[in-house]
This record gives sequence, structure tokens and C-alpha cells, in this order.
Amino acid sequence: MLGVYDFCGHYDWTFEWLRRTGGEALVRTYWEQAIAQDSQRHAAALIVPQGIAGMRAYWDHTLDHEAAGYHCVATDTVYRIDMFACPSQGFLVSNGLHHYHDYCDHCMGWVGPLMRTAGFVIDHEHNHAGRCWWEIRPAADTTPPSQPGGLAGEHDVRLLSDWLQPGGLDIYQRANGPDDKQPAAAGSVPPANGETP
Repeated sequence: MLGVYDFCGHYDWTFEWLRRTGGEALVRTYWEQAIAQDSQRHAAALIVPQGIAGMRAYWDHTLDHEAAGYHCVATDTVYRIDMFACPSQGFLVSNGLHHYHDYCDHCMGWVGPLMRTAGFVIDHEHNHAGRCWWEIRPAADTTPPSQPGGLAGEHDVRLLSDWLQPGGLDIYQRANGPDDKQPAAAGSVPPANGETP
């Protein structure tokens, strides 16, 4: 049996193997079918019928169980996660594992389709170094994401001195999948080697 940290390394390797075998389309299919529709059925069973209350029940348990460094806040209309120490990406970074070109995208690859089914959209940014934030709202709610320090207060990862990384930020606005990524944000730091992360 694999431990959670060993699992992260195998996950990363699997994404790259799928990409080499069948391209990015196969990776996206894996994320949606094998993760969103299969291994995360328990998340869907909470979130689809309960909405934000189901998100609280799912992520409060899961993030504690994974020993993540995070802060969550919920209102009647939005659920926000600030991840300042992702146990999954953090494990890969600390162990020098880097197979798939954007491991962090797998979260949007399964969470996005689940939220589409549940009637929500996602505003999200990740910095490729184990830090990210999510705001999840009903699809009909056109409220823009909160400003840094707004909804999450002092727990907002965008306030951290190392938020901007050499690889820049991946940005999603009102998204429901990994291919909904926006162009790099103004003020994000370009990759050190001039390449896309």
C-alpha cells in the first residue's frame, strides 16, 4: 500500500506517462473520469446536494487528514481555501520530483468538472510552489474574487512575501476545468529560464 506522500510521486509520474502516451487530452480525460467521477465520488456525494455546506464537510476533513497548511472561510455565497503548504506539491518540490509540467493543474482537472456539475464556478491561482487560493461561487453569482487580504484576511496567501515565484502564476477566472487558464497576470514573475513552467 502506498502512503500519501509516495502516492504524490506516482501521481506526478502517471500524469507524464499519460501525456507521453496519449497527449494532454488523455491527461484531462484521466483527471475527469478517474478522479472527479470515480475516486472523488465521496466529494461529489457531499458537494452536489449540499453546495457550500458540502464543500466545508469535504475539505475540512480532507485537508486535515492530508496535514495541509491551509485556511478556509465560507459564507452563504462563497467558499474560499488558502493553501500555504500543499502537502502534495510540497512533497514533490522538497524531493526534487518533477515529471508532469504542471502538477498543480490536476486539482482544477477534477475539482472544476465537479463544480460544474454542482452549479459552481472557480476563481483560483497557484504559484507552482505549494501555495494557492480558491474562491468557489454559484455559477449565477458574478461577484469578482476578493482582493488580497479581503475575504481571507491575514490568511490570504497573496500577502506572503514568496507568493510570486519565478514560474509565475496560473490564473483561473470563473473556471470549470484545467483548460480555462488565463494569460499570466500583470506583475507575476516570468520563468527564470524564459520557458513556460
